[in-house]
Amino acid sequence: MNAVSVRGDWVGQVIDGRYPLLEWLGGSGTSGTFLTELDGLGSRRAAVKLLPSSPQSEDRLAGWTAAAKLSHPHLGQIYHYGRAEVGDVQCVYIVYDLAEELLSQIIPERPLTTDEARQMLDPILAALDYLHNAGYAHGHLKPSNVLVVENEIKISSDGLLPVGKPAPELLTNDIHIAPEIATGTVSPRTDIWSLGITLVEALTQQLPIWDAASDTEPILPATTPAPFAEIARRCLHTDPSRRCTLADIRNLLEAPVNRSTVKPAPTPLHAPSEHRPVDKPLPSRMPFLPLVIGLVLLVAIIVGLQMHSRRSSTPSPQTETTSQPSATQPEPAPAQAAPQSTEPAASAPAPSAPVSPSTTLSGGDVLSRDVPTVSERASSTIHGTVGVVVRLNVDPSGAVTNAEYATHGPSAYFARIALESARNWKFKPPQQNGRTVPSTWLLHYKFRRSGVEVTPSQANR
Repeated sequence: MNAVSVRGDWVGQVIDGRYPLLEWLGGSGTSGTFLTELDGLGSRRAAVKLLPSSPQSEDRLAGWTAAAKLSHPHLGQIYHYGRAEVGDVQCVYIVYDLAEELLSQIIPERPLTTDEARQMLDPILAALDYLHNAGYAHGHLKPSNVLVVENEIKISSDGLLPVGKPAPELLTNDIHIAPEIATGTVSPRTDIWSLGITLVEALTQQLPIWDAASDTEPILPATTPAPFAEIARRCLHTDPSRRCTLADIRNLLEAPVNRSTVKPAPTPLHAPSEHRPVDKPLPSRMPFLPLVIGLVLLVAIIVGLQMHSRRSSTPSPQTETTSQPSATQPEPAPAQAAPQSTEPAASAPAPSAPVSPSTTLSGGDVLSRDVPTVSERASSTIHGTVGVVVRLNVDPSGAVTNAEYATHGPSAYFARIALESARNWKFKPPQQNGRTVPSTWLLHYKFRRSGVEVTPSQANR
C-alpha cells in the first residue's frame, strides 16, 4: 500500500465494517489518514489512520494497544485500533481524535504571540508530565502533532514510545527528533529537545540552525523572544543529560524579572560632578522638603481660585465694547443703561464666541452586514463557542479599507471566514465638526452550533 493508491481507491470503503472512509485527510508513503465517524457515539467524527501490514506496522499496533489505556485531558484520545482488509490489502488501523486545527497549519500564516506560546505550553507540559510518569515518551513532538480538539490543545497519541526502548528507524532525519534517537533509546529528555525546536518554530516561523554532524549546539533565530529563548537554549543541548526538565521550564515561565540584571539609568549629561551618596535617601537629608512642597502647592491653588473668581466677574469682551465710555460722552448711570442690543453695531461688529473643536465622533452606524455561512461539517466540530475579533479601518465614505485580526481564535477556518465576511460590511461614517471622518470598528464573531452571532462596536467613539 502507498499513500497514492489509498487516496485514489479507498474513499468510500468501510474499515472493519464500522468506520467509513469519508474523506482523504493526507498521508505519506507508509500511511494514509481519512475522515470517519464513530459508531454508537452520535456519529461523532474522528480520524482513522491506515498502514500496510508489515513487521513495523505490527509493532505500531502493539504500541497502540498499550497507549489506548492512557488517558489525559491534553492527550489525544484513541477510540479503536485493529486489523482490517481493504480490497486485497491487509492493513492495521487506528481511530483517534479528529483535530480541528494543527499547529503546523497556523505557523505558515503567522507566528504565535508570547501569550499564545504560554497558553500552548501549559497543556503540553501537563501531557508530557503525565506520559513520562507513566513510562512513555512522545518521541516525535512537532507542530503537526500539536492539535486543537474541541478548542483544547492536545498532543497526538498514535506514536507513543516506551521509555528505555529503541526508537523506530522512521523517526530519524528530522530536526524535531532528538539526535540520540538515531543511536540510543527513548527517554523523557528526548521530548525536551523536540519541545525546544517546536517552541522556536512556533514563535519565529524559523527552525534553529544546526549541523547534526558537528558537536555544536543549535543557533536560535535572533527574533526568539524572552523568556522562550532561554528555555529553548536549555532544551537544545546535544547532550541529553544537560537538558532542562519540565519543572525547569515551568520555573523559567513563572520566574519574575531579575531586577539585579537591569542596568541603572545613565547619569544625565547636565548632572553636577559631585553626586549624593547612594546610601542616604533624599528625605533623610532634607526632612522639611515635603512640607515646603505642600505649602507651595496650597498657595498655588488659592491664587488660582482667586484668579478664576475674578475672571468670572469680569464682563465679556462684547459688554466691555458697548459700555466703554468715550472721551466726549459721559458714562451713563447704571439705572439708565439701556439693555444690550442683540444685533451687533454696523461699525463695530462683536466678535463671535470661539468654537472648541470636538474630540469625539458621533453618528457612526452599520448600514449593511455580512454574516458568514458555516458548513454543516464545520459546524458539527464546534463544542461551545469559537470567538474571533476582527478590526476594521473604515474611510469617510463608510467603506472598509483594511481588515485584520484583533483576536485570531483557535481555528484557522473560522478566523478566515470571519475576516472574509468583515470585508463586506458597510458603515454610515461618523461625523466630527460636521464632517464625515474615518473610523475604526471591532466585529466580535461568536460561532456556535446554533448559528453565528456578530456584534459590532465603534472603537474610537
